[in-house]
Amino acid sequence: MTIEQASETATGQPAAAVRAAAVEPRLPPPDHHRDVTGGWLRAAVFGVTDGLVSNAALVTGVAGGGAGQHTVLLTGLAGLLAGAASMATGEYTSVSSSNEAMLAEVAVEALELRRNPEGEQAELAAAYVARGVPPELATQVAAALSSDPEATLRVHAQEELGVDTDHLPSPLTAAGSSLAAFAVGAAVPLLPFLVGGASALVVALVLTGIALFAAGAGVSRLTSRSAGFGGGRQLLFGALACAITYAVGTAVGVGVS
Repeated sequence: MTIEQASETATGQPAAAVRAAAVEPRLPPPDHHRDVTGGWLRAAVFGVTDGLVSNAALVTGVAGGGAGQHTVLLTGLAGLLAGAASMATGEYTSVSSSNEAMLAEVAVEALELRRNPEGEQAELAAAYVARGVPPELATQVAAALSSDPEATLRVHAQEELGVDTDHLPSPLTAAGSSLAAFAVGAAVPLLPFLVGGASALVVALVLTGIALFAAGAGVSRLTSRSAGFGGGRQLLFGALACAITYAVGTAVGVGVS
């Protein structure tokens, strides 16, 4: 039995069809890349980091001023709730405003396409030429794309505005991710104060440091940075914030007393 006959037997298709399928280019499946364009990921990363740093710095400053553990815990809980609400509100407003601004520009582009389709088609062809496409081919591609009004608008929005109207970030997703992530991060430095003990502040700082390093190292997996660099950077910034608030709290506490 020849190779072609074996192929036909195994696949139930003519060998020529099998060869054609083997060399036929395949498009990647939709959404085969990670979502790193500013939806839930950016809000979650920013939220958990902000929660860790801001609440750790807050309780450190209050503890540095000589407040008791009950006062520190109450202050930290208030900081968690206020910060989570603020982060969610800010993310929702920010993403909504950004989407509205993008869609307003897309509407302007749609109006230009209706008013001057030939000029917009020539502009699209010129954009492809600038990217290295031969002029004749660029003209043909622009003409082919311009046959579908919706596709034309999407292409012009991407080429001229850098906007993908099919994948705009969700304000609700960003707000929910930010709120939950901030609350989780802000809860970490409060855990030792829930248990109590003379070393609650030290334990809180250690837990916060571990969490900051883990958060930074986790984010580095999405970038080209090493886990040590990402984690160390987060840990350094958090330590600086806590050191500043502790010094201010100590100075203010001494002055008030």
